Amino acid sequence: MTTQSGAVGDKAAHSETLQFIGGLLLIMALGLNLRPLLASASPLMEDIRMATGLGYGVLAWLTTLPFLCMGAVALASGRLQRLLGESRGIMLSLAAIGAACALRQVSGTGMTLLSTALLGGAGIALIQALVPGLVKRRFGARMPLVMGLYSASLMSGGGLSAWISPRLAELGGWQLGVGIWWVPAVITLVGWFLIFRRRAAPPASVAAIEGVRPWRLKRAWLLALYFGVINAGYSSVVTWLPVYYQELGWSAVAGGQLLAWMTIFQVLAALTMPALAQRQKNADRRWLLAASLTAQLVGYLGFIFMPQSLALLWNAIGGFGLGASFSLGLILALDHLPDARAAGRLAAFMQGFGFMLNAMSPWISGTLREMTGSFISAWALLAVGIAAMLVVTLRFNPKRYARVMQGQAGY
Repeated sequence: MTTQSGAVGDKAAHSETLQFIGGLLLIMALGLNLRPLLASASPLMEDIRMATGLGYGVLAWLTTLPFLCMGAVALASGRLQRLLGESRGIMLSLAAIGAACALRQVSGTGMTLLSTALLGGAGIALIQALVPGLVKRRFGARMPLVMGLYSASLMSGGGLSAWISPRLAELGGWQLGVGIWWVPAVITLVGWFLIFRRRAAPPASVAAIEGVRPWRLKRAWLLALYFGVINAGYSSVVTWLPVYYQELGWSAVAGGQLLAWMTIFQVLAALTMPALAQRQKNADRRWLLAASLTAQLVGYLGFIFMPQSLALLWNAIGGFGLGASFSLGLILALDHLPDARAAGRLAAFMQGFGFMLNAMSPWISGTLREMTGSFISAWALLAVGIAAMLVVTLRFNPKRYARVMQGQAGY
């Protein structure tokens, strides 16, 4: 009897391990699909401009529209989740991303590019809004580690697509470079359908979901502002860093390689910092956040004062700070509430307004460049924002989370 019970226990443990690995791989696959729509077009902008006749101002919307979608859809994610369900919402989102990329491959008009930016952006946005709550519910105490792997895969997807797309364009034109990314979206969709189609999320209590109305809580607004500012540098750096170094005399290829170098350290940070958070005995993330923001600040100051002599160093440090800030910002929101659905709703609210700030960041940086004749003013503004958020970080004491989420302790 004991031997039989042990065998049953081993089988159950083995099954649980396989489910964990399968779920983790799917979460990482989701992350890999969330940036190619944006990043694949960046190194091919000149080819796209020549083929479509679109100006630089219009082409900027290929990045801005998805970020605006991320904000708007995240704010409506609660209703969308109730309407579609968690699993169905993710599958429809993957279908939207795949369709957007496929349309770009078969039709290279300016209208197609802009409309697919909206379609794919909506899919990206809904997945990003649903994943935090899904991870907290499915992975429990392993949440920080899994969120780190998800963030790393998200950034890796952007870096890989920016590196691969120009090479594919050399073989089959720019439409192949920006459109081929429907393939991983379809593969992930099939995997999600096969594994999760029968696993509906357990119903959350009405009190858990309806009792948390983020827009009524000062802390939720503070988290939204915090997330937006500490991640605003990502969209500006991706858009303008190669241009900045080209103005300093670097070639376009060298500027792109510098961005790829930065991506390596973003991924490294997204893996290591949440792993450190996983090892913490409490949910106090303040020293990890402070270290991440300090790294960003050092990077921006390096861009301002010594951009040429130690370019690799500043980009490595700044990239590490940017990569860590995204994953830790999501973990910070999820820490505030014990219920997975309610925490996911808070994270979606935070991302909603945060991504809208991110969408404005490249435009503000570009405007400052036109007004001052240099990107130094843009780096300075980002540095000031990070310095302010270092002070705000002190407010995130986990011992106060229960009170502030009940509206009893201000911010």
